[in-house]
Amino acid sequence: MRAMVLKQPGERLVLEERLEPRPGPGELLLQVEACGVCRTDLHVVDGDLPDPRLPIVPGHEIVGHVVAQGQGVAAPLGGRFGAPWLGHTCGHCPYCMSGHENLCDTPLFTGYTRDGGFATHVVVDAAYAFPLPEDADPVALAPLLCAGLIGWRSLKAAGGAPRIGLYGFGAAAHIVAQVCRWQGRRVFAFTKPGDATSQNFARALGAEWAGGSDEAPPEKLDAAILYAPVGALVPLALKALRKGGRVVCAGIHMSDIPSFPYDLIWGERSVVSVANLTRADGDEFLDVARRAKIETVTRSYPLERANEALDDLRAGRFDGAAVLTM
Repeated sequence: MRAMVLKQPGERLVLEERLEPRPGPGELLLQVEACGVCRTDLHVVDGDLPDPRLPIVPGHEIVGHVVAQGQGVAAPLGGRFGAPWLGHTCGHCPYCMSGHENLCDTPLFTGYTRDGGFATHVVVDAAYAFPLPEDADPVALAPLLCAGLIGWRSLKAAGGAPRIGLYGFGAAAHIVAQVCRWQGRRVFAFTKPGDATSQNFARALGAEWAGGSDEAPPEKLDAAILYAPVGALVPLALKALRKGGRVVCAGIHMSDIPSFPYDLIWGERSVVSVANLTRADGDEFLDVARRAKIETVTRSYPLERANEALDDLRAGRFDGAAVLTM
């Protein structure tokens, strides 16, 4: 098998030839068809997240077919499955026992603390893999497995907000905007100041207004979701909210939030974060994606060009999502 491997944070990924792994009890070996390139992968590669397992194969938006099964696995050989960020939980800590496995005390995360999908093959925990349709394009499916899943969890955290602001119009926002429109919500998109290309992209996906993050929307918002990992957006989003509104910070990493006057949060405004995902989130969202007919916008790269895909994501050189193909 071939894999793109991170030896140390801040270094380029290295293409390696490895022996094909064998699945253990409860595991699947997937032959990877496609793997999305997520901003979380950037945080792993750039060293923003602490204590990765090294060396590590990044990638957690994995689409592949089962080519081997471990003991006790019922998933059919040849079946198509997706493997997301949440790769395993303990099942017995207070969070797991109360339905909050996303907050597990001893989890494993795909592409961070267990090898991920920037490879031709990957071993995954069968209990954390989702069956996927055989008739769909694997490249189109891949972004659903993190951009879509964390987008869905952040949208649920925003509540029933009819007017919703999306700050940072990348992979997650371009999916969530479609879900919002399907649900009948009104979408207001915020991009880097002067980024007319991303603003036009947002309008094409149903945003009724798009502007820079330094601009005020034409009316107050009921909720705002921050996908850009920029702490300075928190006070800007609070300023755009009506009383009782909520800011949802959707990223796994964010730069420091600057101080701001209490008036911005007064009036029962709130700021919350979302962390990881649950398997229930995955089941819900994949059903929503099917019913809402979500169409992902992607740019494909062959596996050996993973560094180029990461560079392009870091520089914002494309709309939608990057996906590696094998």
